This record gives sequence, C-alpha cells and structure tokens, in this order.
Amino acid sequence: MEKVCLECGKNIRGRSDKRFCDDSCRNAYNNKLNSDQTNLIRNVNNILRKNRRILADVLEGEEKGMTKVLREKLKRLGFDFKFHTHTFVNNKGQVYNFIYEMGYLTLENEWILVVQKKPL
Repeated sequence: MEKVCLECGKNIRGRSDKRFCDDSCRNAYNNKLNSDQTNLIRNVNNILRKNRRILADVLEGEEKGMTKVLREKLKRLGFDFKFHTHTFVNNKGQVYNFIYEMGYLTLENEWILVVQKKPL
C-alpha cells in the first residue's frame, strides 16, 4: 500500500513513517491546522503588548514608578481593560491588574493608579 502526502495527496517515497512529500507540504498542512489558534493567540498578545506599552508611556519620566491618570485618557490611547496577564491583591484587599510588570489599580472617581513592579 502506497502512502500519500497528507497535504497534496501525492505518493510518498522514503521512510515508512513519512507523512508529507516535502517540507512545503508539511508547513502548509501545519499552518492550516494551527491557523485559528495562532490567530487568537496573536490577537491577544497584540492587545497585551499595546496595553503594556500604553501603561509604560504613561509612567515615562515618573520618579516614583507610579502615577494617577483618568480612565478616559487610557481609553482614548486605546487601552483595553478586558485584557491583563495577572492580578495582585495587596494587604488592604485592593486588586491590581497587571500586564507583565506594568499594573494599574482602579481608584475612585474614574482615576487609575498606574504602577510598575520592581524587577527581581
């Protein structure tokens, strides 16, 4: 029984466990197989990267590593509040949302405290 390429259907020669006739067929097959997952992950990573960059830009030049900004300003800059990498709850029970090392705490009256975690 002849084996056929999973991508193009051509007969395969060579090793008995070979599944593709060449590298381009293997790449095309795997790209099709993973395209939906890859696109979702790529889109989420792009949003996280943009959120992190916005927080870093807001903090730029701040000596203390923290600053207050209005929520509307972050929205105007394109910040998406639905995406973050992790949360941190301090001793007072306040919940900080982090995008990698950049974080924010929602305060009263639409104010946001932007912070940067100190490197290890």
